[in-house]
Formats: sequence, C-alpha cells, structure tokens
Amino acid sequence: MKSLVIVESPTKTKTIKKYLPKGYVVESSMGHIRDLPSSAKEIPAKFKKESWANLGINVDDRYDPLYVVPAGKKKIVTKLKKELKEADELILATDEDREGEAISWHLTELLKPKVPVKRMAFREITKEAIQNALENFREIDMNLVHAQETRRILDRLAGYTISPLLWKKIAPGLSAGRVQSVAVGFLVARERERMKFRSATYFDLKAQLSKEGDKNKFTGDLTHLNGKRLASGKDFDENTGKLKKPDSVVLLHKEDSEKLRDLLNEADWSVTDIDVKTQKRNPAPPFITSTLQQEANRKFGFSARDTMSIAQKLYENGLITYMRTDSMNLSGQAINAARNEVEKQYGEEYLFKRVRNYGKSKGAQEAHEAIRPSGSSFVHPEKAGLSGRQFKLYDLIWKRTIATQMAEAKLEFTNVTITAKKDDTEADFRSGGKKILFPGYFRAYVEGSDDPDAAIENQEIFLPEMSMDESIDLHDLESISHETKPPARYTEATLVKELESRGVGRPSTYATIISTIQDRGYARKDGKTLVPTYTAFAVTELLEKHFPEIVDSDFTSSLEDKLDQIANGKYDPVKYLDDYYKGEHGLKEKVDQREDKIDPQEARLLDLPIEGLNGMQVHVGRYGPYVKGEIDGEEVTTSLPADLDPGELSAEKIRELIEAEKEGPKSLGEHPESGEPIFVLSGRFGPYVQLGEVSDDNKKPKRVSLLKGMKPADVDFDLAVSLLELPRTLGEHPETGKVVKAGVGRYGPYVVHDGNFKSLKKDDNVLTIELDRAVELLKEKSKGRRGSSTIAELGNHPETDKPVKVMTGRYGPYLKYGKKNISLPKDTEPEKVSMGDAVRLIEEKGKK
Repeated sequence: MKSLVIVESPTKTKTIKKYLPKGYVVESSMGHIRDLPSSAKEIPAKFKKESWANLGINVDDRYDPLYVVPAGKKKIVTKLKKELKEADELILATDEDREGEAISWHLTELLKPKVPVKRMAFREITKEAIQNALENFREIDMNLVHAQETRRILDRLAGYTISPLLWKKIAPGLSAGRVQSVAVGFLVARERERMKFRSATYFDLKAQLSKEGDKNKFTGDLTHLNGKRLASGKDFDENTGKLKKPDSVVLLHKEDSEKLRDLLNEADWSVTDIDVKTQKRNPAPPFITSTLQQEANRKFGFSARDTMSIAQKLYENGLITYMRTDSMNLSGQAINAARNEVEKQYGEEYLFKRVRNYGKSKGAQEAHEAIRPSGSSFVHPEKAGLSGRQFKLYDLIWKRTIATQMAEAKLEFTNVTITAKKDDTEADFRSGGKKILFPGYFRAYVEGSDDPDAAIENQEIFLPEMSMDESIDLHDLESISHETKPPARYTEATLVKELESRGVGRPSTYATIISTIQDRGYARKDGKTLVPTYTAFAVTELLEKHFPEIVDSDFTSSLEDKLDQIANGKYDPVKYLDDYYKGEHGLKEKVDQREDKIDPQEARLLDLPIEGLNGMQVHVGRYGPYVKGEIDGEEVTTSLPADLDPGELSAEKIRELIEAEKEGPKSLGEHPESGEPIFVLSGRFGPYVQLGEVSDDNKKPKRVSLLKGMKPADVDFDLAVSLLELPRTLGEHPETGKVVKAGVGRYGPYVVHDGNFKSLKKDDNVLTIELDRAVELLKEKSKGRRGSSTIAELGNHPETDKPVKVMTGRYGPYLKYGKKNISLPKDTEPEKVSMGDAVRLIEEKGKK
C-alpha cells in the first residue's frame, strides 16, 4: 500500500520522512498551491469580461473567490497529480492552523482525489508526535478554512478598493491594507506626539556618600526639599514643556541647584528612614508568536520576519513546536520535560514546588500550545547541532521554557533616606539597594526590556548596613541637569506589542505587516526604530479624514473577533463580508461617495504639527516631498532632502530651504582649471558637488556624490575640488602599463584597471589612495561574474557557514552566496545590505 503525504515545505518533508513507515511517500506543495489572481494575466479568459474580474472575487454571488494556480506552481501540481495516481490514500499533513487547513482544502479541490483522504495534524515533528498523528486522523476543519478564506477575501477587498484611490489622489504604487494601515497609523501618531513635544530642563543633586569613616561609597539622589517633592520628567506637560502642577513640586533651575549644592556641602548628613522589603518574582510565560518576535528583536536585533524565518527552520527540523500560536499553554509532556531539565541542570532546589501553567491568552486560537522545544525530553542547545542565529533563537526558547518551571526569584530591596540639614534647609536624598536572596529562574532566563537603559533583574546594587540617625559622610555633591525626552519611536518589538495589545491582526501576520510597511515606503529603519515617511503621513491623513474605520484599531480588532467566531463556526462568512463591503456603511459605498470629494492637491498637502509655518506648506509629490512658500510675493518651491525626516522639520528649516532655493546655490569658488563655479547641492539621492551650471542646451554639468559620512556643511572649496577630480588617475599598472584610476560609482568608491573594478576597503580613502595600494587590491581574486567587484564581505552564513558577499557586476548588484548569485531587489542600497537581509534573500531564493 502506498500513502502520499503532502506537507508545505521541502525541509519539513525531509524531517517527517524519518518518522514514517515504509510505503509513505512525502511531497511538498511549496506553500499555497493556488490563490486569488495577482495580475490581469492570471485571470482566465472566460472571466475577463466580468465586472469583478480584477478583484478576483464575485461580489455579486456570495463573494465566491476565483482561485488560480500561479505559473510557478504548475509543475508542482503536475508532479502531485502524478504521485496521487499511484497512491492508495492521500494524507494531508500541512500545519495545524488556518493557513495549513486552507492549504489542505485547496489540495483536495485541485487534485480531486479518488482515494481516501485523511487529515494528519501535529504541532511538533518528533517520532512520538508523528506516530500519534498516524493513529488519530481527522477531517478537514471547514470552519478554519472559511476563516482563512474570509480573511484573504477581506484583505483583497480592502486593498483593491482603497489602493487605487491612493494612486489617483496621492501617488502611484501606494497600497492600503486592513491591518497595515492601522500599523502605519500608530507610527504616524507617535511621530506627531514627538513633533508636538516641547522639552523642559530641570536640575537635581547627586551625592557621593559613605558611612562615617568608611571608604566604600554609595550614591544618593535628591528627592525632597523642605518636605516638598522635587520635580522630575513626569511632572512636565509634553506639549508645552511647562509644569502640570507647579504648586505641588519644587523646580530647581541651574542657579538654584548650585546654591543648594554649596549650602549642603556645609550640612549635617544622617539616616532618617530605612525601608526594607522582600519581593518574589515569577518567570514570564512561555513564548507565543508575538512575544518571541519582541524578545528576539530586543535581545538580538532580529526583525519580525527574520525571527519567523529562523523559527520555521527550527520547527521543520523537529527542534521546536509550531511557531504560529496565540496560546501560552504547555502540555503535560512539555511540563514534565521542562521540570526534568531544571533538576538536571540546576538541582531540585531550583524547581518550582508545583506545576506552573499559564493557560491560553485572550482570543487564543490556531495551535493549542506555546512555542517550546519539541519532544518529551528537550535537546540541550549545546547538543542541538546549531550555530549562528538558529542557535541563538533555540537557546532563547529553551531557556524561557525551562524558566517557567523554576522557583521564584527572591529579592530584597532597601531604600534609605539620608537627610542633609543646614539652617532652615532640609534636603532628603534617596539611596536604593538590591540583593538577590535566591536567584530562582534568573539562573536560566532574564526577560529583556523595551527600555535599553533599564537594569536587568540580576544586577545587584549593594548598600552598607545602616541604622537610624547614623551620621553619614559627604564626599562629593554634584548638580545634575536633566532634559525631558519625547515619546520613543516604535521599534519592531514595541510595534508588535502595540498591535497585539489592541487586538489588531494576528501574531502570525505581524512579520509580514512590518516588512510590508517598510517595502512600500511607509517607514524606514533608523537603528532599531521605525521612522514614518512623508508618504505615511499623507496616506494616514487621507484615511483618517475620509475612511476613519480603516485606521481605527478598535474597528479592526472587532473584525478579528468576528474572524475568530467564523473559525468556531459561530458566524456566517458571507454576512461578515457583506456588512464590511456592501453594507449601509460598507467600504464600497464610502469609496463611491467620497472619491469625487477628495481633492488630490489637498490630499498631497501634509498637516504637520509644526509651529510658525506662516503659509509655508509641505507636500508629497510624484518625485518625493517638497515645500512651497512665498518670498517677497513670489511663490518658491523646493524639494526636501532625502535624509530629512518629517520629525526633523521645523519652520526655521523650511524657511532656510525656501530662501536657499530663491537665492540659488552659492558657489564655493571657481575651479582652478576651468574657472567654473563649484556648488554643493542636494538631490533625490543625497548631496553632491557640481561643477558649473546647467546650460541652455540642458547638458548636465559634472556631479560627484559626497562620500559616505560626509555632510554638505563639511565640504569646503579644497574638498570639493578633490571630489571633482574623481575619477583620478593614480598611474600606470607596473605589469601592463595601463592606467589605474580611483573613483566613486553607484555602489561606492573603487579602483579600476583594464575594466577590472575593485571596491575599496573600509580603511581606504578614494581621495588619498596611492598606486601601490590600488595594485594590491586589484590583485585580489574576483570569483564573481566577469567584471564583478566586491562591495562588501558580510562574513559566513550563520547556518551554512558559506561566505556571503555583496557584489556588483555587469547587470547590477547581487549577492554571492557560495557558488550562487542572487540579484538584489530594485531600490536596494547594496552598501546597506546586512547579513540579516542577505539570509532572508537567500531563503526566499531557495523557496522559489
């Protein structure tokens, strides 16, 4: 008897094969086998004339979707049909969630099997789990299929209805999405808060103290003056920079703090209060999808997409349970394995006295267990055969799971008040100490923090033993200045946390959402933070004004609740879609009513919270953001520099840009050879130096981009002349006699000889490099395409240990991964490609 088992991925195929008896053939569908048409070309001819064809959904007949097999999947379908002809049964072993259930259903609809069909479900790929699944087949859960299909249709209706409107009113190529638009709205709202923010400065005192005659010092911070609390950051209004309740606190200015410092240097210091408290700390719950993404971002800087990609590999290789889950529940098997591991690694005293389980989180669905190491005994990270990012993530999951069954940590906190008295002045200073009485789960795992400045739990702060009224010695007293800070921008971790807390989307979708808003130009990464662009402001403002529900987190969350009801068989999918799309206040009705009322000029005009604009305006145009203003009755328009974010704009900066545009560029001087003026200018792709002006015949003058790290303000006449000499001749190659030059190209500085380009290394300077060094670089072997040169050597792949390079060649920039060449996507800046980006592109190439 032959059984055909179909899973989604080739990696999963290899792992599951190890645990199946003879006679089982395992094939991969490579993800979804069919989908809604992605372009007009995919729509079958017989449907092309239908009014709903472009949507791919028959909105007039129960929202019946038009499913097609993408061109890249046709060979896979042919292969699966061939295998099925020779099989006696079909076993569908796709993931046990909505997507997996839908893939199984699509396979049955497409393959039309004439043999028995069985649904095989498991949440980890271990011998025990596979054996159990073979003994407990079930039917396809059509409620889960309906929930996935409804979500897919809903997202298509939202995207295909709103996106064309954005193309007409703002700019081509924009997109809107049911969850994506809410996420972008969060970024914009936070940036508005930052732009409105007004900082405030306040002072306090920090004392270096010790017990009388003791050399061991500790610090104390001024908290109260004559019984009144000292003002701190929380006391200031973020929009005005002024105290919210000025009568309830003491505000120290610089002069006040210095006078107080001088006075207290002569004061008597003694202990006036000692407060000792003992606290217990419990470990965090085991990981669910969203918390894994947050913690991996905080601890390792992994993007949400990277985290899910690495976790997918760990799951498919049988090391962890399914990684798309909302449930914090641990099975009895997992709890036993974790408790055994605690005793083995740390001893019985570190084991929590009873089983600790966290149950399900609010709205939990999909798989029914948290993310944990798989099996009835957990493979230790050091013995898992992993390296690089896979090791880091597995180690994180292993430690977090083990910690759930470990004893509480016991801590002792001591707060001592030390009062300085001089004449009629009393100043209270607070010193805090922390002891770990018993580390408990700290031995295995300490949760990261969204605040990079926060001390982690296992850092102890020691204070000497002190008693009431004991005299204290002052060693140093310093006046400290503080400035209130605006609300922090979102990182991937905090955005995931916000989406989850508001019930927007589902954890399994967060990685895709965060990648999409960056790919579509709504946000860019600045370190770990996500910075919204001008386009994000324009789109969010249009949606807030005309379609507020689309960016309303509560409305989006209510849609998710109804999808959950559909998954449980308690809500009609057609009614759900009808209410959303065609209802009295449905999306289609609103777009039809509002489209003609939206003025494109108004939509492209940004309403930024910037004071003192006085008629100056910021717009989003086809070729990027620009400002418009009036000087001496004349309207002037100028582009905004590519590196100037909305949050960095001010009325003064805009005025400078407009005045500079009206006056025209100022010459640094005349070139010593040509006599032409030299300018430092900024364009869409950054700042550059230019020799001469644009002539009447529109012939472009010579331009050279500033080198990485250079700022326009730093470019003087001599540096500009040096840049304009590029490419410069270094001399003749000693072996060929042919010229060697150094220059700057699209992908950075290089040296070239006889058509052979080599990128400069970090320590090389294109303006000063000499012939000998250039010849040395040119001798380095180029193993890439003919005429290829290395832009950056990223190191070895964290999983395969193969070298990864960013190269440029005849057909543009690409990745060199071992012997494989992988083209970089358009608009990618090769110099900024990180190992994380490279790994993701390599994985995507492998899937294709």
